[in-house]
Amino acid sequence: MPVLQLNKANFKDTIVNNDFVIVDFWAPWCQPCVAFTPIFEAAAEKNPDIVFGMVNTEEDPEIGEYFEVSKIPGVLVIREQAGIHAQVGEIGAPALEKIIEWARAYDMSQVHEYYAQQDAQAAK
Repeated sequence: MPVLQLNKANFKDTIVNNDFVIVDFWAPWCQPCVAFTPIFEAAAEKNPDIVFGMVNTEEDPEIGEYFEVSKIPGVLVIREQAGIHAQVGEIGAPALEKIIEWARAYDMSQVHEYYAQQDAQAAK
């Protein structure tokens, strides 16, 4: 699956309609970000069951602000609409592979429990 260009128009739908999304926050002036793009694209090719998307923080700063992205490059791993890992700074292909491996194995039961508690409190 090709890497999606995420923006205000499609970001929320992408997160809501896909169980596993990895987002790369970048900007065209950021050399480490540009250097990371081929690594990110290669990971997307190797993992067609995961949605990979890129947010240009220059064009859509609100998305980065919402997730409190203060430094780029930045990678956010989202499973079942919950951010489970954030990585800031340059990383290589082996590190990205390890993050993906970890995220695949991540036990989402604690996240489900947390949301159930939040829902129960909201219902009171």
